[in-house]
Amino acid sequence: MKKKRIIPVLLLRNGWLVQSKGFRRYQNIGNPVTSVQRFSEWASDELIYLDISRGDMVYDRRRDDTGHPNRSSLLEIVEDVARHTFMPITVGGGIRTLTDIEMRLAKGADKIAINTAAISDPHFIEAAALEFGSQCVVVSIDANRSDGSLTVMADGGRQSTGRSAKEWAAEVESRGAGEILINSIDRDGMKTGYDMELLAQVVDAVRVPVIALGGVGEWMHFAEALEHTGVDAVAAANIFHYSDQSVFLARKFLYDKGLPVRQPALFEIGDKP
Repeated sequence: MKKKRIIPVLLLRNGWLVQSKGFRRYQNIGNPVTSVQRFSEWASDELIYLDISRGDMVYDRRRDDTGHPNRSSLLEIVEDVARHTFMPITVGGGIRTLTDIEMRLAKGADKIAINTAAISDPHFIEAAALEFGSQCVVVSIDANRSDGSLTVMADGGRQSTGRSAKEWAAEVESRGAGEILINSIDRDGMKTGYDMELLAQVVDAVRVPVIALGGVGEWMHFAEALEHTGVDAVAAANIFHYSDQSVFLARKFLYDKGLPVRQPALFEIGDKP
C-alpha cells in the first residue's frame, strides 16, 4: 500500500518564521532555517515552505535575536534550507513567471507551489508543467465557506474568486498540476481539525495527490483525514513547532493506529536519530 506523507509547513513572512491564524494574525516564532534542521532530524517526509509576505520579496530584517545571519530574500533562505536537509522541499510564494520557478529550483527546491499566479492566469499552470514537468508543479488552493459554498479565495484570502474549490481543483489538474495543496482559511490556526467536507470534495474531483492543510490541533486530526477523505498527505504548520519530536510523535501515533505511514525510526524518544 502506498504510504501517506506527513508534511510540516513553514510560513515565512518578511524573512521570519510565523504562526498564522485565520490568514489575519501572525506571530513571529524565529529563524526560518533552524526549524528545518529539526524537521530533517525527525524524518519528515517532505517540507513545504510558503512565503506569505506582501509585496516585494526582498526582506528588510533589522532584528537578529537568534544569532543567525539575516537573509535578504526568499532565494537566499531556500539555498540555506536546501543545505540543511535531504527532504524534498516545495517552495511557494511570489511566483509569477517561469524564471521565478527556475530560480527556486536552482537554489534547491524540488517542487514549487503556485496560487495567485494560477488564478490570475490558468495557462501559467500549463506553461509551468510543460517546462518543468507536472511532478514539479503544486497548485495551492485557499478556500473558505461563503453562503454555504466552499469558495476559492485569492490574494491571501482577501478576495473571493466566486469559484468552487472542487471545480477549480479539477481545472488545475486538467491544466497539468501534479499535486494539490488544499487549505481551509476558516480552520487556519483554530486547532479544531481539517474541514473534512472540503477535503472530500477535492479528493473526489481529482486523480492527482491531494495534501490537506488547515486546522490541526492534535494528532487525531491527521488520522481522521487519512481514514475518511482519501488524501495522500497530511500537512500542518503551527502544531509542529511545539516540540522537537513533533513529527516523530505524529508518525508514531498514526502508525500505531494501523494507518499507512512510514514506520517510526527505531530509537527512543529524546534520542537523536
